[in-house]
Amino acid sequence: MKNVDDLIASAKELADRGLSKGEIADELNVSRETASWLVERSGAATKPETPAAKPEGPDDIHVDWNAIGSGGKRLTYIGRALADLLTETHEPAEVTVGIEKAGVPLATAVSRELETSLGSYAPAKHQWEEGDIDDLGGGFSRNFAQVTDKRCFIVDDTVTSGTTLKETIEAIRAEGGDPVACVVIVDKQGVDEIDGIPVYSLINVVRVGEQ
Repeated sequence: MKNVDDLIASAKELADRGLSKGEIADELNVSRETASWLVERSGAATKPETPAAKPEGPDDIHVDWNAIGSGGKRLTYIGRALADLLTETHEPAEVTVGIEKAGVPLATAVSRELETSLGSYAPAKHQWEEGDIDDLGGGFSRNFAQVTDKRCFIVDDTVTSGTTLKETIEAIRAEGGDPVACVVIVDKQGVDEIDGIPVYSLINVVRVGEQ
């Protein structure tokens, strides 16, 4: 995807398929606010407007890592790089938890490289449409390793606001696990830690000057 019009079209396609706005945010690697804006814009796509008439969009950065995700070998290489970050900066863990959806294939590669068990967490945002997301809950898949009494790494593709990582950290603690480090491909916020847990990234995005 190269521009906002492409994102709007993708948001419409995903909404037409029945995905929630939270899932759309996850698929497009944007914030929930940006996902809402894109879906709203897609509903107005049939009305001709000049570019100047369009309302200003949210302050966000879209990350498209399809070139990685569409190639098994490339995904494995990125997984190895993420694993290398963890081995350089932290002690070993017993379970690598991938945040659904995009974090799970990355966590699979990391888990294989570090020889840990593999866990999977579905965040609350996947159910989110409008209103208070705190009223919703996420959960761990029973088809993967459980985190109780285990030291855990957390893997996702991007940090947009940090909300999903924070939720996953809290969920692991609630299950009696010990989250020790998070790792992502791209950090859009430049966070060093969340809830006392270090966050490592291959790429940091820094805004310079006014937008």
